[in-house]
Amino acid sequence: MNKTYELLLRIFLGFFVLLILTRLIGKKQLGQLNIFTYITGIAIGNMAGEMILHPEVKIINGIMGMTVWTILIFIVEFVGLKSGKVRSVLDGEPTIVIKKGMIQYKELKKMRLNLDDLTMLLRTNNVFSIKDVDYAILEPNGDLSVLKIEEKQQIAKKDMNIKLEKVMLVPSEIITDGKIVYKNLKELGKTEEWLNKELKANKIYSVKDVIYAELQSDDTLHIQAMYK
Repeated sequence: MNKTYELLLRIFLGFFVLLILTRLIGKKQLGQLNIFTYITGIAIGNMAGEMILHPEVKIINGIMGMTVWTILIFIVEFVGLKSGKVRSVLDGEPTIVIKKGMIQYKELKKMRLNLDDLTMLLRTNNVFSIKDVDYAILEPNGDLSVLKIEEKQQIAKKDMNIKLEKVMLVPSEIITDGKIVYKNLKELGKTEEWLNKELKANKIYSVKDVIYAELQSDDTLHIQAMYK
């Protein structure tokens, strides 16, 4: 067979086989993307690529490899549905990273998540202050589920006849992991002397003793000290 025609055949077969297989497992891949489903998606795509680009790989072998891999995924997923232990190994378990408004620093370390990552995930949930969070749970797929404190839970102010007030400041981190965020401090018009004074008022005498400090919308400082 002409090499050009063979390549075209491989491309078409690889495309349509991959399309069919990803349609079968695609919802799981996108809806609950974890390490296992991420790797399986890459593996199937790699098999299709090998079959298309490498003539020494027989077409039947490439299709068989992708098909068997997909069957194995179904088997593993079926076992996971029947067994909680298998499911927890494959999908992982949710991790509480904020509990009762307190950052769970040890859990963050286990998840290899830093405070910048945490605050970014909070902002994607329209939460700009850790002080507004009652619980935050890191899901196995990397999403962050947030439960706000009761008084910050969503409600239409006009329904309560509450006067609307303009927010003067967006809550911003001032200290993370025992280090001052000088950029934010400068942008907010604050000085290191002011910060030290605020810390001393809270009986904290070293920046290194602070996990996280955040300037609130009302110009007050929310502080969480290091675990002893």
